[in-house]
Amino acid sequence: MRILQLCYKPPFPPVDGGTLAIDNVTQSLLRAGCDVKVLTVCTDKHPYDESKIPPEYRKATSIEAVYVDTNLKPVSAFVSLLCGESYHVRRYVSKAFECKLVEVLRKNRFDIIHVESVFLTPYVSTIRKHSQARIILRAHNVEHHIWRQLSMGESNRLRKWYLRHLSLTLEHYERDHVNDFDGVMCISDNDSIAFKDMGCRRPMATVPFAIDSSKWQYDGYVEPMSLFHIGSMDWIPNVQAIDWFVEKVWPVLHCEVPQVKLYLAGRHMPKRFAESSFDGITVVGEVDDAFRFMASKAVNIVPLLSGSGIRVKILEAMSMGKPVVATSVAARGIDYSDGQNILIADSPEQFTTHIKHCLMDSQFARNIGLSAKKLVCNQYNSQGQTKKIIEFYRHIINADCT
Repeated sequence: MRILQLCYKPPFPPVDGGTLAIDNVTQSLLRAGCDVKVLTVCTDKHPYDESKIPPEYRKATSIEAVYVDTNLKPVSAFVSLLCGESYHVRRYVSKAFECKLVEVLRKNRFDIIHVESVFLTPYVSTIRKHSQARIILRAHNVEHHIWRQLSMGESNRLRKWYLRHLSLTLEHYERDHVNDFDGVMCISDNDSIAFKDMGCRRPMATVPFAIDSSKWQYDGYVEPMSLFHIGSMDWIPNVQAIDWFVEKVWPVLHCEVPQVKLYLAGRHMPKRFAESSFDGITVVGEVDDAFRFMASKAVNIVPLLSGSGIRVKILEAMSMGKPVVATSVAARGIDYSDGQNILIADSPEQFTTHIKHCLMDSQFARNIGLSAKKLVCNQYNSQGQTKKIIEFYRHIINADCT
């Protein structure tokens, strides 16, 4: 099977949840023996650095990248505002990327065009003109859900209004264009339901993120009484989450458990975090080895207040056997059992209680972690994901032929 994978940011090296999810699909297709071609957008926020891509990866994917300027432009944003169009999507419209796409389609025949994210939907019409391949949307999130939740948590009235406007225009775009594809592949059942509620009439499949648990084994030193959060800090929900935790949870927790330490890691850490001095909090920033950082700490906290899809870092922490304390928003999309393989906390009091329980009762924390690891091994393994992807592709291809 010949696949063209269109990406809204470079999938390699996988440095955040989005790139991990994209690379996850790429590796699954390669393992299945598919012929995969990767064409990706690259931006100032997500640059393409060929020197960081292994030769075997370049050879296997024939990866090519086209720069698209997605930086905020006030005039363009204002035009989108007046026209009522989604500025999120408008930023990805590029003549250069369209020309490269046409060139690739003219030179190659594909069975499936796999489109990563709704942001690349404007290129569907170009694909239809130059290819007979079936087009699949891989929906990483229900994008407008994230922006709606962000607007709800915003206190500044003007910013709240604009975030609400962004969520509405993005919702209209998703509703209007979800049926442009031949099939939709969601990352969670919750997202599949949301797309159906938006009027999706195309075949759908839920294919969650997959974890190779064998890569997440660690027998080194684990710092006692330690918490950690890791995530790209140029993603607004992560910043909002840490702001909330530091303001609402940390003062009480640190007062009741003075020896507890919190480590904050992630790319593009805001200066105000790096330059602040919180008692008991260490701002690590970007780490060279995310696996070793996560493995060396005791408890993972994920206090997201907005989000969609699946949080990859939760699954990774679970696969290590780490107890995870997270909001119900953060854990959405994961087939968890609260109190068995994860601890759900939606208030400062719940966060404090669950974290203290994990820190003070090592056997309890160990049991939560082992159950979490079992969940990941059983339900989020790479073999299962690969099978689901290929079966869905074949279903779409065969459905078109009947």
